[in-house]
Amino acid sequence: MMVETPRRLHLGLIDPSGSLGRRFGALGVSLEGGYRIRVAPGEKLEIKAEGEDRSTVKEVIRKMGSYFGTGTRYLIKIERAIPRHVGLGSTTQLTLAVGSSLARLNGIEVSVERLAEILGRGKNGGVGVYAFAYGGFILDGGVRKGLPPLIFRDDFPPEWRFLLIIPEVKQGLDEKEEEPIMEHVSGSGRAAMEISHRILLGLLPALKEKNIREFGSHLNAIQRLVGKHFEAYQGGEFREDVKLAVEFLSEKTYGCGQSSWGPTTYGLILREEARELIAEARDYMREHGIKARIEIGIPRNRGAELTGEDSFLRRIINDVAGV
Repeated sequence: MMVETPRRLHLGLIDPSGSLGRRFGALGVSLEGGYRIRVAPGEKLEIKAEGEDRSTVKEVIRKMGSYFGTGTRYLIKIERAIPRHVGLGSTTQLTLAVGSSLARLNGIEVSVERLAEILGRGKNGGVGVYAFAYGGFILDGGVRKGLPPLIFRDDFPPEWRFLLIIPEVKQGLDEKEEEPIMEHVSGSGRAAMEISHRILLGLLPALKEKNIREFGSHLNAIQRLVGKHFEAYQGGEFREDVKLAVEFLSEKTYGCGQSSWGPTTYGLILREEARELIAEARDYMREHGIKARIEIGIPRNRGAELTGEDSFLRRIINDVAGV
């Protein structure tokens, strides 16, 4: 079996204070280029993965075995990975990819949402879980008990893109590092109200109308307001070591920000602008002596795909042939 997942951009948390009985509330967008994993029954457990990916896979196998009795005899090979702790949602995508595969191989019918709860995902937000399940633009309703509800999901305009700049600096916080912050952060009530207002009467109508300028303008404002919730923990509205990237993106794109704890930064652009802006971004970062990975994030309006290897190969051949 082959599994392909999205990546995701995290566009921010609404209200860490939980003033209305629900904490956080998150919004984000799914992108192409996530994990590609081969999962098959085996005579023993064989994991072909590196570093933290390997330990995550082992933990998922343990939890699935404990809850569903799925055992440990599998070959699991990660053929393409999401970099860890850069703000692209690697842990949730890998966890759900392996968990869903084991469930499918063992004839277990379980929803992605239920599987996420069993495997301990979605504790602070549902963007990664719903990106895996459905793709597109996602807004969840905040944490009360268990996985936050999906409030809004829509396709992201296919002619829109993201210019991603990922500086080669310190990784973002991992889950252990962020845990005490997420437990105690209260954020700004005034910022939470303005974020909510901009989402409901700004961002979402602009998305429906495919108005990239209005969407980007509200995204800019939301990102800076989200930064006020966390400025005490990251040294400002954005991390100090990604500010140059954000400055470039703020000048050259319709709206920009920092995904989760970074260091991934992103700017909203049109598809036809991509090639020129990649070149400009490379020149800019080089002039400032900053090494960075620069690429285009393509929206993905579907969730993860689990297919037999024959079907997967046929799809790849058809894509190459233009069928």
